[in-house]
Amino acid sequence: MYRLFWKIFLSFWISLILFSMVTIFMTSAYLERLRTQQSLGNARGQLVNYINTGQTIADKQGIQGLKDWLQKLDKSQAIPLLLVDSVGNELLGRPVPEWVKNRRQRLPPRKPLPPRSGAPHRRPIKMPDGQLYRLIPDYQSVTLGRILSRPRVIAIPLILAAVISALACLLLARYLSAPIARLRRATEQLAAGDLEQRVAPSMGNRKDEIADLARDFDHMAERLQRLLTSQKQLLNDASHELRSPLARLHMALGLARQRSTDNIEPELDRIERETERLNELISSLLSLAKLESGSNQIDKQATDLQALLETVVEDAAFEAATHQKQVHIQQSIEATVMANSALLHSAIENVLRNAVRYTKPDSTVELAMMIEPSHPEWVVITIRDYGPGVPQAMLEHLFEPFVRVEQARDRNSGNYGLGLAITERAIHFHGGTINAYNEAEGGLSVMIRLPVMNTSRTAK
Repeated sequence: MYRLFWKIFLSFWISLILFSMVTIFMTSAYLERLRTQQSLGNARGQLVNYINTGQTIADKQGIQGLKDWLQKLDKSQAIPLLLVDSVGNELLGRPVPEWVKNRRQRLPPRKPLPPRSGAPHRRPIKMPDGQLYRLIPDYQSVTLGRILSRPRVIAIPLILAAVISALACLLLARYLSAPIARLRRATEQLAAGDLEQRVAPSMGNRKDEIADLARDFDHMAERLQRLLTSQKQLLNDASHELRSPLARLHMALGLARQRSTDNIEPELDRIERETERLNELISSLLSLAKLESGSNQIDKQATDLQALLETVVEDAAFEAATHQKQVHIQQSIEATVMANSALLHSAIENVLRNAVRYTKPDSTVELAMMIEPSHPEWVVITIRDYGPGVPQAMLEHLFEPFVRVEQARDRNSGNYGLGLAITERAIHFHGGTINAYNEAEGGLSVMIRLPVMNTSRTAK
């Protein structure tokens, strides 16, 4: 009985039963009130009012006005009111019950009473032409179908039944949707990197499928946390442990150069180059591990983004000139961001050097910095090259560690696929986003978005 299927089934079933019971109860109460009103005093008083109203309408509007009044009365009242003439025909042509006909047959013949004489509830309605009609309430024709077909009669029971069933369904919907909403929020936070998220404790004593899903979610989160923590720890430890033999290798290389002859200098130079590349790889791994660990030891301070960008471009332009390439700032504004200047400098430099490396000879790497039109609290830095671009299928993996594009981006360029991964983590550390897309005319554009403290729209 704890399973979600039975909860949904029974909840809807009970809601329908409640709706039906309230409707029947209210209808029965109304019928009981009608029967109570059939007491001599109430019934006669109400009938006299109808007769007086009918007589007034007959005097002013004639037979047609009487028909219209009787039709409106029939649509709004649960008890049919028949207007029968002296020969037993009903004014609206409705069938006259047998008990009315039999009653008329049992009565001894007599002269019609004057319109304003006799018992008030038995007075006939006299038409201008002298025709007499008697108003007879047909209590025996009151049926459930007739009551349900009169909106004025059934409106209140239906409204009450609808309100009660709506409350029951609202409680059911809240009971089902609240834990699912908590699961969704926890999933979003888990995807954002918060591996401490747990849902099962908030489920209380639930023992249905949603509680099972919450426990499975917590188990998955714990497993992911252990795996990622172990991976980061391994990466960090391995990188640190590699530093020691690398330092000894440098020392041994220096001693080898002192004792070497000219014949082995090329081999020693090659060892030195590979050692330097290994040192760069270890430094990149340490930077990546530090960023992925979410270290709070990285300080931030107000940084002039325009000045930082000009410094990065100056260094990149010097490197590009040696390969017959150029770097140019197309547009820039004054902007201040909360950042670690060294880390942000390295992140933007990785993207810019990557663009310089792959842009065509005699081409210009274009850089622009502007405020995002729809979100003035964000500054956008765009770096565009004129190289071969990146295959569309690889764009979403471009910022993953150790990813290198074999076709457009040469594997022999010397990089290890960590530069853009470090850039992506650094930009996220500063609360920003980064993505890349191919330009229609060729080349790759990388767009970096960062939150700004203040800006000045002075373009350069």
